[in-house]
Amino acid sequence: MTSAPASEALLTVKDVRVSFPGKGWRAPRTEVLKGVDLDIRPGETLGLVGESGSGKTTIGRAVLGLVPVASGTITLDGERIDTATAARRRALSRDLQVIFQDPYTSLNPSLTIGDTLAEPLLAQGVDAREARGRVGGLLDRVHLPSDAARRLPREFSGGQRQRVAIARALALRPRLVVCDEPVSALDLTTQRTVLDLLLEIQQETGVSYLFVSHDLSVVRCMSHRVAVIHRGEIVETGEADHITRTPDHAYTRTLLLSAPVADVAQQRRRRQLRLQPEQPRQAS
Repeated sequence: MTSAPASEALLTVKDVRVSFPGKGWRAPRTEVLKGVDLDIRPGETLGLVGESGSGKTTIGRAVLGLVPVASGTITLDGERIDTATAARRRALSRDLQVIFQDPYTSLNPSLTIGDTLAEPLLAQGVDAREARGRVGGLLDRVHLPSDAARRLPREFSGGQRQRVAIARALALRPRLVVCDEPVSALDLTTQRTVLDLLLEIQQETGVSYLFVSHDLSVVRCMSHRVAVIHRGEIVETGEADHITRTPDHAYTRTLLLSAPVADVAQQRRRRQLRLQPEQPRQAS
């Protein structure tokens, strides 16, 4: 993916630390994020990649205000949002939205798709008639038929449900969407369809994405830049093509070797390389 135009950052995460209570009485707190720095420009996708437990999802939740920040700052278009009140957070939903991982639990099973898409609009004071009118446009944008508005989530496949979740995230025309493993619960064919849809929407609207994933191949096709997180720290950041093909950090190279490939012989070679001790690179 080509680089996004250089400009002032839309989102800036500066020296953010997050800790959670330890398990058991008087157990010390566990620091999950250890001074994370990252930024996202308008119209850009920053891929955030790491293994399970690395802290990547916690970064997304901190940006969304779903976990408290112990120290550091998060700013959106110059406004500090990590200390925002609940009322300000509701107002921020116009600019900041999320697509969750599981398309089966992220939708209310008792609401029709039309009501699901109208809900954020009504919450922001949009007139009911206008909200209903905009639902049709949202369904069209994610390539679902207009009669989908009258149906319930159980009538749709996982990929179709994720399209509904994307439409809901776009309802308020946000400037930034946190995509938290949005295709990991889908089969490969459906993954490709959803990723193409996200790229198409970005080209049409200029929305920015924080794209959280454990899969380097997915991150490669979606991202302008990539940040690699390991044990709560960003260990490498750079252009997507470089990070996902010829990374500098040993941990990123291990992630790259762990990524599955279709060729059995290549997969065997990757497994052997992964098991070998990391050799220091000579200075050029």
